[in-house]
Amino acid sequence: MRLTGNGLVRAGIFSVVITALGVSGCSTTDTFEQPVPVPEVDSTVEFDTVWSMSVGDGHDDEFLYLSPLNAGDTVYAASADGELVAVDAETGELRWERELEDRIFAGVGGDQNQLYLVTREADLIALSREDGGELWRIGLPTEALAAPQSNGTLVVAQTTDGRVLAFDTATGEKRWQYDGVVPALSLRAAAAPLVGGDVVLASFSNGKLIALSADAGQPLWQYEVGQPQGRTELERLVDIAGQPLVLDTAVMVSGYQGKLALIDIRTGQEIWSRKASSLHAPMVGGGNIYLSSANGDVVAYRGSDRRELWLQDRLSWRQLTQPAVYENYLVVGDYEGYLHLLSAEDGSLVGQKSYDSDGLRVPLQRMANGNLMVFGNGGKLSVFKLKERN
Repeated sequence: MRLTGNGLVRAGIFSVVITALGVSGCSTTDTFEQPVPVPEVDSTVEFDTVWSMSVGDGHDDEFLYLSPLNAGDTVYAASADGELVAVDAETGELRWERELEDRIFAGVGGDQNQLYLVTREADLIALSREDGGELWRIGLPTEALAAPQSNGTLVVAQTTDGRVLAFDTATGEKRWQYDGVVPALSLRAAAAPLVGGDVVLASFSNGKLIALSADAGQPLWQYEVGQPQGRTELERLVDIAGQPLVLDTAVMVSGYQGKLALIDIRTGQEIWSRKASSLHAPMVGGGNIYLSSANGDVVAYRGSDRRELWLQDRLSWRQLTQPAVYENYLVVGDYEGYLHLLSAEDGSLVGQKSYDSDGLRVPLQRMANGNLMVFGNGGKLSVFKLKERN
């Protein structure tokens, strides 16, 4: 169990543990309970492995969010113990491999030319996409868990104490810094910034989404996803723990003990919102919105009016990943390393796979060819197709 307070990691004993974000305790809006046992499922759809490999020791028992970078025809993945690989997205063939001397805390970020990682010692490193060779490095003021993000000209890193720092991608020279306000206690989470040509969107543990100008880091607008309530610091947790989802000229965001909202990306004006509590960003597909709630429920809302269509509660408190949409199905992972397959139509469980006994934490990703990429905490990297059983 981990709670981040003033840059420190504190441990304690509470009634239940939410290991997905290193938090234990009770809140005013969520009654924490023990995770339900893995449900028995009569599978009608199965996971067909396209390719699979291991990337070092994965998170190596660290509480990290090392998500692979899906760059079209190539997948880049890193492990906490310093292994960096480039893999053919179609075949899984290893294109190149680097054994870094550093332990890695955040990544993989990238643009057309470079990859970006943050080390345990809080160095931001730029590496070549061609062979993984180091191009430059610069020290950050403190640790970062979120993967650095780049628009090709600027690379932006966000540290756990709320600082947002922008660097020139060619030289590593610092362009600007924005100092956000963080509460005394927050989730050990990793909402990566969104970096566009003109705007950088940064999510903070005080429940605010802030738009910064890409050229100078000046605040343009801010939106409150969650408002702290309650008497204790635990009750007042309102972190935005998942990277917001950009939809044309709007951005969709959800927060812990906050709300699900759609915001105009140009002005910060709310288009709509509804009460929600989630540790992940929402996902959209087929005109609907899908959300993994903080209590483990998977919920579907109709996009046109946000009316609840269905709720699947058989995965309660299993610390689910963000849902991935695969044709007429949703896929989520859990803290014990199971993959669960749900019908997008009614939320029923239609498939299941035991994948990585170390658990699943980072989001599942759809690839350019439609396949599903999964990276487990233990370092197992796989690509699947879904197929109906005969």
